[in-house]
Amino acid sequence: MKRQKILETGMSWLFALCACMSIVAVVLICVFLFANGVPAMKEIGFIKFLLGTDWAPKNQPASYGILPMIIGSLCVTIGAVVIGVPIGLLTAVFLSRFCPKKLHSVLEPLVQLMAGIPSIIYGFFGLVVMVPLARMIPGCTGVSMLTASVLLGIMILPTIINLSESALNAVPDSYYEGALALGATHERSVFFAVLPAAKSGILAAAVLGIGRAIGETMAVIMVAGNQARIPTSMLKGIRTMTANIVLEMGYATGLHRQALIATGVVLFVFILIINLTFSILKKRGEKV
Repeated sequence: MKRQKILETGMSWLFALCACMSIVAVVLICVFLFANGVPAMKEIGFIKFLLGTDWAPKNQPASYGILPMIIGSLCVTIGAVVIGVPIGLLTAVFLSRFCPKKLHSVLEPLVQLMAGIPSIIYGFFGLVVMVPLARMIPGCTGVSMLTASVLLGIMILPTIINLSESALNAVPDSYYEGALALGATHERSVFFAVLPAAKSGILAAAVLGIGRAIGETMAVIMVAGNQARIPTSMLKGIRTMTANIVLEMGYATGLHRQALIATGVVLFVFILIINLTFSILKKRGEKV
């Protein structure tokens, strides 16, 4: 008994150490970003940096306005969510409540495989397949906001499907059986009893999908056009914040490099806002 107690105490300390290391890592990332990014924002001017429409670090004088990248990131993310969340949720409902077992044993590994495909492969697929298809649309150059949104919508599908299916499977069978006992059909029982009961997990899936979409880099670089201007159409090229950092960090120096780190600060704040919004919505859902 004494040996078992020592082992349990040691494991509890090990778990606590791992948790502390995770917290320390997040804190160090925050300190690095804000220590290098906020001074750059102050030197450029917070308003000019966040609301400026010109990004021209090589000009004299240089311009560091990231509003086109902010709008581009938001537009691509919204487009990906509009495409990916409904398809992913309906796929999860099918796999959880409608899919035959034999078909499920085939589809589930395919969804898992999608989650393991590197983003650069998705980028090649978009560049070789989706861009030529997009060029068939009048006025579209192929590399555009539309192409990037569709590609990101495909990329977030595994996250949406896996988490939503897990949330649906976690709903007690009594919800479904109770709806059937009241005279509801199989479809109505699923969509009006089981689905609302899993809304917390589904919302978590949507939030993680948004985080994946807004933080994606390589695939977006290959299909978005990388034009640092405010988008005026879904058929025009754009540049996201992540793409801006990756494209220019390799040769940036001085204030230019600090401005790119400051762009990372803005992206980090966006992710925090998304997570806080999810936490608030989750608490309200629990109260209701």
